[in-house]
Amino acid sequence: MDVVEQLAAALPGQVQTDPGLLEACRTDRSGHVADGSPLALVQARSIEDVQTVCRITHQHDVPVVTRGAGTGLAGGGIAGAGEIVLSTAFMNRILEVSTANQLAVVEPGILNGDLNRELAKQGMWWPPDPASKDISTVGGNIAMNAGGLLCAKYGVTREAVLALKVVLADGRLISVGHRTVKGVTGYDLCALMIGSEGTLGVIVEATLKLRPVVAGTVATIAAFFDSVDQGAAAAARITAAGLQPAMMELLDARTLECVSRYTGVDLISRGNSYFLIQCDGPAAEADAAAMAAIIGQEGGRAEITTDPEEAALLVDVRRQGFPSLEAMGTLLVEDVAVPRDAMTAVFAKVAELEAKYQVMIPTTCHAGDGNLHPSFVFSGDTVPDAVWAAADELFSYALTLGGTLSGEHGIGVLKRRWLGDELGTEQLELQRQIKAVFDPRNLLNPGKVFAPVPMLAAPSASGHS
Repeated sequence: MDVVEQLAAALPGQVQTDPGLLEACRTDRSGHVADGSPLALVQARSIEDVQTVCRITHQHDVPVVTRGAGTGLAGGGIAGAGEIVLSTAFMNRILEVSTANQLAVVEPGILNGDLNRELAKQGMWWPPDPASKDISTVGGNIAMNAGGLLCAKYGVTREAVLALKVVLADGRLISVGHRTVKGVTGYDLCALMIGSEGTLGVIVEATLKLRPVVAGTVATIAAFFDSVDQGAAAAARITAAGLQPAMMELLDARTLECVSRYTGVDLISRGNSYFLIQCDGPAAEADAAAMAAIIGQEGGRAEITTDPEEAALLVDVRRQGFPSLEAMGTLLVEDVAVPRDAMTAVFAKVAELEAKYQVMIPTTCHAGDGNLHPSFVFSGDTVPDAVWAAADELFSYALTLGGTLSGEHGIGVLKRRWLGDELGTEQLELQRQIKAVFDPRNLLNPGKVFAPVPMLAAPSASGHS
């Protein structure tokens, strides 16, 4: 009995081999397509199902790629030839909400937006807020250590996870982290799992750290500048002044052009950069007024609103950035982060690369935390050499500024070739060794994060690299 037959016998009705379903698993929102088609898609509905899949695939030395909603932007959840896709999308229940302990226990397949809509009924909220929150799963958020629009004030996903249950490659179940607010017993394996991109284990349950819904007025600023450099400078000054908005987003002129065309709302005539800020908490209106003053000093034109409907429209303009770029052609969406006072330098570098390589690179920015998303727009299904060359220069430049290759999208397959440039040889090898401790046969999401290299030790039992 081969691996697919054994899985089908163990999990009747949950193993899919329809070519259309398998084809969809070869790609994600990064646009990268895996070589070949996976063997099968297994739709797990419980922790026991996940354990069964891992035990059987481990027995057959067959790789497993865990997949949620398929909304990743780095190719981290795509599956190819000879691999089994393990979907946790049907594991989507809220198991517990404790307002007394400000925590929730959930399965990995619940959508981020759905979770918060349910939590709001009890006056609670889970802070991670990726732009894809209505279509991305909590498990995927955790596996990628997702960020979003609210990170400057509320942190990335890592700051909002207390504990995890994880199934290892051979089917063993471990619990990492703590239900308590404090906990320093042993190494922090919970933090290690967050952002591990499915390479160390399969997240099957999460205990999340909640916050009470923020009460009071929310003040929203919409500002326009003649240049994106002015907006970046204003963002750095706001941070330096000790002001802490919940959201601070910046769109350049090319993005504004795309959004204007996509939505039919004329934004580009108002300026060459859109600067969006939201302030919450008791001092929201006073903070917004102070920020608007700084914006004016930097040459911006700012308007403040406390009307929820108007604010929702202003935020939606920001959220339409990625869909508007998708409408322009094929995208390579990148994700560098730099110290906040270096954002202006990155925008200047982007302009230089556009001219040098004749490539369009609309760029949006989580200006509150220095996380920029240069999006390379091109035609066709293959990334042109000029785009890769421009991306290479941009990544290298971000590192020289003290930045990082990824603030929130992860490494996946798209950035693995540059990982050693940031980590260095010794740390890269240590990370490979950590992977081998959890997954000695390299069966969990092989080929992701770490680029294949000549064998550094004795070959594994499966021969996967």
